[in-house]
Amino acid sequence: MALAAIALGSNLTSSFGDREGNLREAIRRLGNLGEVKAVSSFFDTEPVGYTDQPRFLNGALLLESDLAPPELMRALLQVEHQMGRERVIAKGPRVIDLDLLFYGNQIVNTPKLTLPHPEMQHRRFVLEPLAEIAGEWTHPVLGASVEEMLRGLQ
Repeated sequence: MALAAIALGSNLTSSFGDREGNLREAIRRLGNLGEVKAVSSFFDTEPVGYTDQPRFLNGALLLESDLAPPELMRALLQVEHQMGRERVIAKGPRVIDLDLLFYGNQIVNTPKLTLPHPEMQHRRFVLEPLAEIAGEWTHPVLGASVEEMLRGLQ
């Protein structure tokens, strides 16, 4: 078993409800992949990159799972697909977005998976909710805690 940190985001309505309904449905489904240990508050945020889209609701959770990192990543993509995510515009609108941020202290660099998530230290919408539930988690490459990375953005 290992502890994984996962970022959540949504900016569309769906059959699961509004943005919050989508996040709560994703959290429910992630509980089938292991034990959800903590869930952050949800944060209303501006879109980044492609800005001509609705605002996001973002959060983070900690999941204890026995799935190996590649298996967990595949399972996250499957949850996104089952919930109706369509990848039409890069960084575009989505029912649900699930990013694997950390998996224990593992460092992975493959064509399909990079851990820790390569952009997390630049994203307030990731670090702010993650700091609420795992502020002391130290990035195994950068050597900075989540809280330190968040303060570095201010």
